[in-house]
Amino acid sequence: MGKIAFLFSGQGAQYLGMGEDLFENINVCKEIFQQADNELGVSISNICFKGPEEDLNRTENTQPAILTTSIAALKALESFDIKADITAGLSLGEYSSLVYSGVMKFEEAVVLVKKRGKYMQEAVPEGRGTMAAIMGLNYWDVEKICNDCSYLGTVELSNINCPGQVVIGGEVEAVKAACSAAKDKGARKVVELIVSGPFHTSMLKPASEKLEEELKNISINQFSMPVVTNVTGEIIEKVDDVKPYLKKQVMSTVLFEKSINTMIEFGVDTFIEIGPGRVLSGFVKKVNRKVRALNVQDIKSLNSTVEKLRNG
Repeated sequence: MGKIAFLFSGQGAQYLGMGEDLFENINVCKEIFQQADNELGVSISNICFKGPEEDLNRTENTQPAILTTSIAALKALESFDIKADITAGLSLGEYSSLVYSGVMKFEEAVVLVKKRGKYMQEAVPEGRGTMAAIMGLNYWDVEKICNDCSYLGTVELSNINCPGQVVIGGEVEAVKAACSAAKDKGARKVVELIVSGPFHTSMLKPASEKLEEELKNISINQFSMPVVTNVTGEIIEKVDDVKPYLKKQVMSTVLFEKSINTMIEFGVDTFIEIGPGRVLSGFVKKVNRKVRALNVQDIKSLNSTVEKLRNG
């Protein structure tokens, strides 16, 4: 029997109504949403379920909203006594994996990611930075394109998600130039992302410095299981590394493809994506078709995943 990994959703996976049926039908999920509302002093559950959409999409709301929905979905899965052997998350999702592994308390993490969202939003003035997804080129070609276009301004690799999908971020003019160079190089598709800033680039340095200050107030506990960090794509060796990695993570490339490969080498053959959306499951299958990718974001996907696990 292979090992199980839990993967947690990142920003961009949010949608109106996420977590609502979990909240209405499962007590332990309802408690998580209520706890988040209490800690934040604002009804994040209402923003998740009812919106309006522009409120949900504001980074400082999106981050606690996704974290809360993810931990609620996790509690629903745990009530069936399903556990992981290792865990990771995409960007913001790394906080959910740290909560799952016992390193952070949920009530501290939910307040922290709201601040993280705010700092990320404020780091770069509106309209100065952007991001784009490039499909169909390998990351070293995209990296070379970024280097070639950097005379126009900052443009860097933000995410290496899976083979053939790389996200770049930076200053608008440089990103646009890199997009057109990528098309010339034969990219299958180039999509400019609707984001409020060039996340996971060096332009986010002001956010990482403010986050470092906030992290000083957070208590960090021992791992109950291994956590793979986006910063290195490897298992975090010691608990003292958690805060430095979280500081760096805001402004460095998300090595998600490498993270998945690390977990496969660890013996994982079943990945369960927890939280809104199914983006990570898609990445997993592009990294390795042989592994199984399941997801839990609502009652229907919860029941389906539990059934598949029980039937082997």
